[in-house]
Amino acid sequence: MREVVVGEPVTVLEIESRTASLAVVGSRGHSRFGALLLGSTAGHLAAHAACPVLVVRGRPNPAGPVLLAVDGSPAGRGAVEFAFALASLHGTDLVALHAWSTRTDRAYDSPADPPFVTYDEERLRDEEERVLAEALGGLRDLYPDVAVHRRLARGRVRHTLIEASADAGLVVVGARGRGGFAGLLLGSVSQALLHHAHCPVAVVRSGEA
Repeated sequence: MREVVVGEPVTVLEIESRTASLAVVGSRGHSRFGALLLGSTAGHLAAHAACPVLVVRGRPNPAGPVLLAVDGSPAGRGAVEFAFALASLHGTDLVALHAWSTRTDRAYDSPADPPFVTYDEERLRDEEERVLAEALGGLRDLYPDVAVHRRLARGRVRHTLIEASADAGLVVVGARGRGGFAGLLLGSVSQALLHHAHCPVAVVRSGEA
């Protein structure tokens, strides 16, 4: 179906998203600011649309899997459901990646900083494994046809996900991650992927799957 609607693009598209199952936009629109990595329309829709938003960017790997950014928050449940449904629909693998970090991952470079911090790394890793397992709970039974590869990576979350997107056909991420501020409609990880991922990015809010 083709339709021409007169009005401000972001306003019209936001209204149309209320009755859509998916909104698809490019990463850049017609803008005087050619240096911007993400167009204003794509950024606005990712934060405000009433349905999942797919921002087409980068060079996806045609044979690549659906890469799911798992944060373990209730707000990320919609992204998990969306990723499973998409992988099942297209007959592709699903890589569920949960990246985690601690303050001790950085080097101390100040005399005022402690020389070392004692913590139970194995216990922390077990906790993150639990977060990943619980995030996928129930979906593997609903989609037995989807081959799921669970990945746990310790490191900077945004950097790890952007790097992993180079081998993916699509990245699926929630609008806000664990620890995000309720007043922010789009979390820092989602924004980083929209600006720098090597493949298309789908942003899904809880309840939108």
